[in-house]
Amino acid sequence: MRVLKITAVTAIMLLPALAEAVGFRFGVYRGFQTDVTPLENGTYRVAVSGSSAPVTYWCGIGDYAITKLRTKATQRIYISRAYEKGTRTVEFSLTPPDGVDTTPGYSITVKRVGENMSAGSAQGYCWDNVLDLGFR
Repeated sequence: MRVLKITAVTAIMLLPALAEAVGFRFGVYRGFQTDVTPLENGTYRVAVSGSSAPVTYWCGIGDYAITKLRTKATQRIYISRAYEKGTRTVEFSLTPPDGVDTTPGYSITVKRVGENMSAGSAQGYCWDNVLDLGFR
């Protein structure tokens, strides 16, 4: 029985290397890329490539806020300029825009000025489990 356990553990440990050797890979990856540009007055433009899903924009600004600006995960991030189809950009701010409703909605959107979430929640969308089962 002990030999069976050792064999099973060894096989599990060697599986990723074997998969790579035969040209099959797996793992978690981002299927998109974000580019964050600081603008004036504390706003940031997020442009994406590979996906125009709302979570892509939130991931970009959340990750930037925590890793580059060193904000706390509880810092609120607000949409200051909604999604623009022609440029595929969204502008965000760390302060709420004047004169708009900032009550968070129940859906994830980038089409409403004032929509917001915490930096930690936004960054969490960067690590959604997208499984890459592509052949090389």
